[in-house]
Amino acid sequence: MSNEFNPMNPAPPANNNAAADLPQTPEQVMQAATARIAELEAELAEMKDRWMRSEAETANVRQRGHREVNETRQYAVQKFAQDVVEAAENLHRGLESLPAPTAGEPEIVARLREGLDGIERNFLAILERNGIRREDPTGTTFDPNLHQAMGEQESAAHPPGSVMQAWTPAWTLNGRLLRPAMVVVAKAPPAEITAASGAGRLNTSA
Repeated sequence: MSNEFNPMNPAPPANNNAAADLPQTPEQVMQAATARIAELEAELAEMKDRWMRSEAETANVRQRGHREVNETRQYAVQKFAQDVVEAAENLHRGLESLPAPTAGEPEIVARLREGLDGIERNFLAILERNGIRREDPTGTTFDPNLHQAMGEQESAAHPPGSVMQAWTPAWTLNGRLLRPAMVVVAKAPPAEITAASGAGRLNTSA
């Protein structure tokens, strides 16, 4: 077979551009390999970052869902708890409406008082086991998050800003307020205010 050029069947032209792109020396081969490794490492780092972000978002969604389920379960009975609190207060008012124990009182009255007192204790114990607590704020510092001030009253026997009288207790459900306590807050008498002001003026003059 002749190796001469045949115009009827020309050989495919050589790919000079492809040959030019190929590394020609060991240094060029090493540089190309290093560049490719760096490119792959960058892609790997990007994929790892995306994966970590996705995992973090999944964990956040899982925690948020778990928290919402717990809150829903914990406070789903809030309306029922408010009704139960109303029943507990009615029971307490009924107990307080009975006359104070006296010598020679009818036995039926004493038994009724003892029975209602026992029912109230058991009722409150059941409520506490279910997260419902009654708190008497008398003598504590007024807290607007738990107490509703129905008025102020001058008192030398109570620190100013403290609860000197509670008309109703505070009720909470697992730490969340169900019903605020209706309270009377103590304030300093005018004489103490005047004395404190005079002492302040004397100290300022000195």
